[in-house]
Amino acid sequence: MCLWCRIRQKNPKKKTYYAAHVMTPLLSAPGEKMAAVQDAPMELDSEKETKPEILSDGTSNLSGNTASGTLSSPPLTAGGAPKQEDQQTLIAVLQFLRRNKLTESVDILRREACLEDQEDSQTLDGSGGGKGDGDGGDANSLLSRVSIASAAAPQSTLTPIPVKSEYDQPDVSVVLSAYSQQGDPSLYQVYYTGLKNFIESVLDCHRAELSQLFYPLFVHMYLELVYNNHETKAKAFFEKFSGDQECYYQDDLQILCGLTKKEHLKGNEALLDFRTSRFVLRISRDSYQLLKRHLQERHNNQIWNIIQEHLYIDIFDGMPRSKSQIDSMSGSFAGETRREVNKAKVFYGLLKEPEIEVPLDDEDDEAENEEGKPKKKKTKKDSMGSKSKKQDPNAPQQNRIPLPELKDSDKLDKIMYMKESTKRIRLGPENLPSICFYSFLNAYQGLTAVDFTDDSSLLAGGFADSTVRVWSATPKKLRKVKSAAELNLIDKESDDVLERIMDEKTASESKNLYGHSGPVYGVSFSPDRNYLLSSSEDGTVRLWSLQTFTCLVGYKGHNYPVWDTHFSPFGYYFVSGGHDRVARLWATDHYQPLRIFAGHLADVTCTRFHPNSNYVVTGSTDRTIRLWDVLNGNCVRFFTGHKGPIHSLAFSPNGKFLASGSTDGRVLLWDIGHGLMIGELKGHTDTIYALKFSRDGEILASGSMDNTVRLWDSMKAFDDMETDDFTAATGHIPLPDNSQELLLGMYHSKSTPVTHLHFTRRNLLLAAGAYNSQ
Repeated sequence: MCLWCRIRQKNPKKKTYYAAHVMTPLLSAPGEKMAAVQDAPMELDSEKETKPEILSDGTSNLSGNTASGTLSSPPLTAGGAPKQEDQQTLIAVLQFLRRNKLTESVDILRREACLEDQEDSQTLDGSGGGKGDGDGGDANSLLSRVSIASAAAPQSTLTPIPVKSEYDQPDVSVVLSAYSQQGDPSLYQVYYTGLKNFIESVLDCHRAELSQLFYPLFVHMYLELVYNNHETKAKAFFEKFSGDQECYYQDDLQILCGLTKKEHLKGNEALLDFRTSRFVLRISRDSYQLLKRHLQERHNNQIWNIIQEHLYIDIFDGMPRSKSQIDSMSGSFAGETRREVNKAKVFYGLLKEPEIEVPLDDEDDEAENEEGKPKKKKTKKDSMGSKSKKQDPNAPQQNRIPLPELKDSDKLDKIMYMKESTKRIRLGPENLPSICFYSFLNAYQGLTAVDFTDDSSLLAGGFADSTVRVWSATPKKLRKVKSAAELNLIDKESDDVLERIMDEKTASESKNLYGHSGPVYGVSFSPDRNYLLSSSEDGTVRLWSLQTFTCLVGYKGHNYPVWDTHFSPFGYYFVSGGHDRVARLWATDHYQPLRIFAGHLADVTCTRFHPNSNYVVTGSTDRTIRLWDVLNGNCVRFFTGHKGPIHSLAFSPNGKFLASGSTDGRVLLWDIGHGLMIGELKGHTDTIYALKFSRDGEILASGSMDNTVRLWDSMKAFDDMETDDFTAATGHIPLPDNSQELLLGMYHSKSTPVTHLHFTRRNLLLAAGAYNSQ
């Protein structure tokens, strides 16, 4: 009687349970990776080869056998001992049965397979419960040796089974358990070297794309060696192959080289992020077929298992990308962007401006000619105002998100803005702006953040000594509102009531705001100039009144330092981002956040509102940029390409484009509608902390820690890049190296890093930074 019949006789009620679980390890046990060993050859026919497809969870489905191919194991003979390979497979099955406490089935199988008790017990006792020691290990290592042994047989076929990882959850112990020994550690260098030699031998057009595999494979193989206590082999592996990685991964490799023991891996946030997020590679179909064929021929299960579980290969039809195209999009912590992520509809147009009548300019009304007669005045039309009165087809609905109603003071400010826009200087390559630089002298407290009001009348600075200071940028001094007792004596019906409520005794050029208990990293004025936001290391965002110069609210939601905060262009809403890797959307009258934007793998270092206030953009130290929909909290754009943490963001005035700057010294330009990078501006030699478009969008100004302000021809950069549906579908466009052509001017400060930039309503450029005497 065969084994399975005996099992059914012993356990008639549980026959389905046993049959299902005994057969499972031979197919695809969760967490175990193996190749089927067959004693009959399986032919590889290129015509029958199935096309790779991207599964819904991001797993690439690769199968070396045809649809009619079956997994079969050699039959067991009742009286003879099995072969070497069959014996190791049986030992794996015995281990599975023993883990499930099926002792009777274990005894029956051992007797029927004629396994020696001593050999069996030694092998089972040496399994170590998932911890490999180089010579042997658990069932996974035994099964790996089966596949290694079968590699010597010329007629055997690699047929990896796609296994979906069960450990994609942010639990360190569960995450690390995925690094249980998968093969002989002494062969890791052989695996990696074999793949490296193959990639270096292919045509140049495929080499650049396949070279993207080096970094994620290197990291996962190194971590697996460390986790399984192969410190010596891990060190040798790192020293041999770390120099082959791209230069923009050097910072990550510095962190990785410090992880030399299994204890170092537990609680490491960088490792947790790398393990739980699939590394995205964008590869053409031709290059993918080459890789697939190579792994089939070499039976390299170890490499393919890592690709299956930890990588997401985004296959596209078309010509392979060049090295420069790949480098422009690579460098982030999680690889490139998946193309489907940037296909959501984005309403990047501007909202229709309210109908406000603009009176004639008083200065021209009062001006008289030489004969004493009033000057005849022509009606002036504001180009910006006239554009905003037309409904933009790409704009969201006016009521898509609730916005505050305009107060009378807001309408007066709109009128002033339209008047000043008529006197705005039109900038261009032949007409560059004047630059006014505000240098903070003797800033021993450490200047960490700067902001100007929209009308350029106020300037605020945040300092490392936890203070916020506000200056008047005009001759008009700052005053507080009178006390309640004094306000009761004022005639509330008088025309100058707003002037009477101010206390002249408190007039001064600057005011200090105290309340934070840590360095202040971000400041932002409200559009109406009545409030000021500040974010700090103490984990809070504070709202200050610029009428009383006191703290009104302390918003507590972040658990760690808050690196940046920014007011909406319409007021009321504001956004903050911090060390806890999330951005939060707030309303001034709510002490709890309205939205939490989670998705970044590292600190959120900078935040900005879209001009129509329907979207929020965030930059992170994970070297990615995300655009979030305020209405539903979804991430609608995901940009990669920077090689360092992002510290500055700026939207173009029309809302269609985005500029970003980081520690890599590059300014990248993005088309929000198509979700593509359309420009790369090189020139800065240090971190870019300030970006600002001119009021008409003709010029982009960038400020850096290299003590320079650079002006770029943004309109030429946007006009030269014509994106269409095809380029949006492929996900990449060729980027010309024309930074020198787009550079209009470079201006050096003596020894002052540029912290902030601001264009006035008449297109005068204001810059600010703390003087560095060293």
